[in-house]
Amino acid sequence: MLIAPPLSLYIHIPWCVKKCPYCDFNSHAQVGGLPQDAYVAALLADLDRDLADFGEALADRPLRSIFFGGGTPSLFSPDAIARILDGVGKRLSFDRDIEITLETNPGTVEHGRFDGYRGAGVNRISFGVQSFDDEKLHRLGRIHSASDAARVVGEAREAGFDNFNIDLMYALPDQDLAGAARDIEQAIALAPTHISHYQLTIEPNTLFAARPPTLPDSDAAWDMQEHCQQMLADAGYAQYEISAYAQAGRRSTHNLNYWEFGDYLGIGAGAHGKLTDAASGTIRRRAKQRTPRAYLDHAGAPRATASTVEIASLDLPFEYMMNALRLVDGVPMNEFPQRTGLGIEAIASTLAAARKQGWIREGLEILRATDEGQRFLNDVIAMFLPAPADDGRRPSA
Repeated sequence: MLIAPPLSLYIHIPWCVKKCPYCDFNSHAQVGGLPQDAYVAALLADLDRDLADFGEALADRPLRSIFFGGGTPSLFSPDAIARILDGVGKRLSFDRDIEITLETNPGTVEHGRFDGYRGAGVNRISFGVQSFDDEKLHRLGRIHSASDAARVVGEAREAGFDNFNIDLMYALPDQDLAGAARDIEQAIALAPTHISHYQLTIEPNTLFAARPPTLPDSDAAWDMQEHCQQMLADAGYAQYEISAYAQAGRRSTHNLNYWEFGDYLGIGAGAHGKLTDAASGTIRRRAKQRTPRAYLDHAGAPRATASTVEIASLDLPFEYMMNALRLVDGVPMNEFPQRTGLGIEAIASTLAAARKQGWIREGLEILRATDEGQRFLNDVIAMFLPAPADDGRRPSA
């Protein structure tokens, strides 16, 4: 039986000072002044459109979390962030313990802004540090230094933020194991509550794809992952997802909602959302116009939405597993029918094949990948893809 899951909100701020050569996100280098006022108005008009279209499916569902992502959300002033949150709060209710995260680039946060962000309602900061090696930062195209990162973390703490994440990357150009370990050491020294540790990969349509740097091979990258994972565990950061490590009680509520196949509205240029309508038995995805200009030009109008699709039932096992199997502890097996509306029989044969391969743990209570399955997770998830002849998604009515 399909049951409406928890609800979150993603807010995309698409501008950044400079496009990094590895980045394939919907981000655009800032040229001239930022249209903050127009964009704030567009975001709220965008939300109004979603509420009008999905109103019944959203009734009596408070927001569990809000996440400002980018781009570089910290380019927006605290006043702009406050106006966005105030507008959202007038349209949707908030859980009493709602998590509100703002992504920041250590090179863009002016002194004193953290006080303003905290006053606006932000209660969690995510720092895009990536490395504490200035040479590696230069090669990644980052605009901050290692000392900038340490400074802004200190400023956030002084402003009263006691919950923050540090993003790090490993397998960087010409990086060795010792270099990856030094990054972890310096991150731990700043005592964040959460650390995200991602492997650098070359994505299509990026500068690195056109001019690839020399990266560590797959064995070296695996050694870095295992070594750093142990360092984090020894320092009290338990891994709960492929790339996420947290102190006790400090897991990311927003990201957990994605991985548990929860619902989320997405507003902003290129933002994506997923919404369950338990009454109609449908799950839909919606995407917004990708370019800031097109998004602003059509704010609040139907053309601001690039697409709305209903997820076909044949695709739901893959979509669910693509998220849930990332969680180290797995998810309760009974959440699959609740989140997809499908019976366990829809995945029974694939689960049996994955268990035989040694990739899914035995047992009926918890759906969880084995250690070997985590290492080959893409192969495990691919087992749940529909047959090639299946159509996939269809436009919603």
